[in-house]
Amino acid sequence: MRKHLVLIACLASISCSDDFRMPFVYRIDIHQGNIFTQDMVNQLKPGMTKRQVAFTMGTPLIQDAFHSNRWDYVYSNEPGREDRLVKKFTVFFEADALVGVEGDLRPTDLPAGDAKKDVTVVIPKIQRDKTVWEAITGMFGD
Repeated sequence: MRKHLVLIACLASISCSDDFRMPFVYRIDIHQGNIFTQDMVNQLKPGMTKRQVAFTMGTPLIQDAFHSNRWDYVYSNEPGREDRLVKKFTVFFEADALVGVEGDLRPTDLPAGDAKKDVTVVIPKIQRDKTVWEAITGMFGD
Protein backbone atom coordinates (compact mmCIF):
# COMPACT_ATOMS: atom_id res chain seq x y z
CA MET A 1 0.00 0.00 0.00
CA ARG A 2 2.82 2.37 0.88
CA LYS A 3 4.46 1.76 -2.54
CA HIS A 4 1.26 2.80 -4.29
CA LEU A 5 1.07 6.05 -2.35
CA VAL A 6 4.69 6.87 -3.19
CA LEU A 7 4.05 6.15 -6.87
CA ILE A 8 0.92 8.33 -6.91
CA ALA A 9 2.77 11.18 -5.17
CA CYS A 10 5.62 11.00 -7.71
CA LEU A 11 3.23 11.02 -10.68
CA ALA A 12 1.26 13.92 -9.23
CA SER A 13 4.39 16.01 -8.69
CA ILE A 14 5.59 15.34 -12.26
CA SER A 15 2.22 16.14 -13.81
CA CYS A 16 1.96 19.46 -11.96
CA SER A 17 5.19 20.83 -13.44
CA ASP A 18 4.94 23.23 -16.40
CA ASP A 19 7.32 21.22 -18.57
CA PHE A 20 5.32 17.98 -18.42
CA ARG A 21 2.21 17.75 -20.58
CA MET A 22 0.01 14.74 -19.91
CA PRO A 23 -1.32 13.26 -23.15
CA PHE A 24 -5.07 13.09 -23.76
CA VAL A 25 -5.74 15.77 -21.12
CA TYR A 26 -7.68 18.78 -22.38
CA ARG A 27 -6.06 22.12 -21.62
CA ILE A 28 -8.12 25.26 -22.07
CA ASP A 29 -6.98 28.31 -24.01
CA ILE A 30 -6.11 31.19 -21.71
CA HIS A 31 -6.71 34.71 -23.07
CA GLN A 32 -5.64 37.66 -20.93
CA GLY A 33 -5.43 41.40 -21.46
CA ASN A 34 -6.66 43.67 -24.24
CA ILE A 35 -7.38 42.19 -27.63
CA PHE A 36 -6.13 44.62 -30.28
CA THR A 37 -5.84 44.12 -34.03
CA GLN A 38 -4.01 45.69 -36.94
CA ASP A 39 -7.27 47.35 -38.04
CA MET A 40 -7.58 49.06 -34.65
CA VAL A 41 -3.97 50.27 -34.76
CA ASN A 42 -4.44 51.56 -38.33
CA GLN A 43 -7.24 53.87 -37.10
CA LEU A 44 -4.85 55.74 -34.78
CA LYS A 45 -3.76 59.15 -36.06
CA PRO A 46 -1.42 61.74 -34.51
CA GLY A 47 -3.30 64.36 -32.52
CA MET A 48 -6.15 62.08 -31.39
CA THR A 49 -7.32 62.74 -27.84
CA LYS A 50 -7.11 60.16 -25.06
CA ARG A 51 -10.86 59.69 -25.29
CA GLN A 52 -10.68 58.97 -29.03
CA VAL A 53 -7.86 56.48 -28.52
CA ALA A 54 -9.81 54.75 -25.73
CA PHE A 55 -12.83 54.54 -28.06
CA THR A 56 -10.69 52.98 -30.81
CA MET A 57 -8.45 50.67 -28.78
CA GLY A 58 -10.45 50.15 -25.62
CA THR A 59 -9.44 50.91 -22.07
CA PRO A 60 -5.72 50.26 -21.58
CA LEU A 61 -4.63 47.38 -19.41
CA ILE A 62 -1.97 49.47 -17.67
CA GLN A 63 -2.38 53.14 -16.76
CA ASP A 64 0.68 53.98 -14.73
CA ALA A 65 0.12 56.63 -12.06
CA PHE A 66 3.69 57.87 -12.54
CA HIS A 67 3.46 58.06 -16.34
CA SER A 68 -0.02 59.42 -17.09
CA ASN A 69 0.95 60.17 -20.70
CA ARG A 70 1.63 56.51 -21.50
CA TRP A 71 -0.92 53.73 -22.01
CA ASP A 72 0.11 50.10 -22.33
CA TYR A 73 -1.98 47.45 -24.06
CA VAL A 74 -0.91 43.86 -23.43
CA TYR A 75 -2.50 40.69 -24.82
CA SER A 76 -1.49 37.17 -23.86
CA ASN A 77 -2.85 33.97 -25.39
CA GLU A 78 -1.78 30.53 -24.25
CA PRO A 79 -3.40 27.85 -26.41
CA GLY A 80 -3.82 24.53 -24.62
CA ARG A 81 -0.82 22.67 -26.00
CA GLU A 82 1.20 25.47 -27.58
CA ASP A 83 3.59 28.18 -26.44
CA ARG A 84 2.28 31.47 -25.08
CA LEU A 85 1.82 34.37 -27.51
CA VAL A 86 2.30 37.87 -26.07
CA LYS A 87 1.60 41.10 -27.97
CA LYS A 88 2.41 44.56 -26.56
CA PHE A 89 1.41 48.00 -27.76
CA THR A 90 2.09 51.38 -26.15
CA VAL A 91 0.68 54.82 -27.01
CA PHE A 92 2.22 58.10 -25.90
CA PHE A 93 0.43 61.42 -25.31
CA GLU A 94 1.47 65.04 -24.87
CA ALA A 95 -1.15 67.52 -23.64
CA ASP A 96 -3.97 65.01 -24.24
CA ALA A 97 -2.92 64.42 -27.88
CA LEU A 98 -1.48 61.23 -29.37
CA VAL A 99 2.15 61.75 -30.36
CA GLY A 100 3.59 58.27 -30.78
CA VAL A 101 3.14 54.52 -30.71
CA GLU A 102 5.44 51.62 -29.97
CA GLY A 103 5.07 47.86 -29.92
CA ASP A 104 4.45 44.74 -31.94
CA LEU A 105 2.02 46.40 -34.40
CA ARG A 106 2.57 49.56 -36.42
CA PRO A 107 0.00 51.76 -38.17
CA THR A 108 0.11 51.22 -41.92
CA ASP A 109 -1.56 52.93 -44.86
CA LEU A 110 -2.30 49.60 -46.51
CA PRO A 111 -5.83 48.27 -46.14
CA ALA A 112 -5.89 45.21 -43.91
CA GLY A 113 -8.78 43.69 -45.83
CA ASP A 114 -12.49 44.16 -45.64
CA ALA A 115 -13.48 42.20 -42.55
CA LYS A 116 -17.05 43.51 -42.68
CA LYS A 117 -18.06 41.50 -45.75
CA ASP A 118 -20.46 38.69 -45.03
CA VAL A 119 -19.25 35.32 -46.21
CA THR A 120 -21.66 32.47 -46.73
CA VAL A 121 -20.29 28.96 -46.52
CA VAL A 122 -22.43 26.22 -48.02
CA ILE A 123 -21.98 22.88 -46.30
CA PRO A 124 -23.19 19.98 -48.40
CA LYS A 125 -25.58 17.55 -46.77
CA ILE A 126 -24.07 14.15 -46.02
CA GLN A 127 -26.03 11.34 -47.58
CA ARG A 128 -26.47 8.51 -45.11
CA ASP A 129 -28.33 5.24 -45.50
CA LYS A 130 -29.73 5.35 -41.97
CA THR A 131 -29.94 7.94 -39.25
CA VAL A 132 -28.22 7.29 -35.94
CA TRP A 133 -31.58 6.52 -34.31
CA GLU A 134 -32.43 4.04 -37.06
CA ALA A 135 -29.06 2.33 -36.66
CA ILE A 136 -29.53 2.01 -32.87
CA THR A 137 -33.10 0.71 -33.09
CA GLY A 138 -32.04 -1.62 -35.92
CA MET A 139 -29.66 -3.42 -33.55
CA PHE A 140 -32.60 -4.46 -31.39
CA GLY A 141 -34.81 -5.53 -34.24
CA ASP A 142 -37.71 -3.80 -35.93
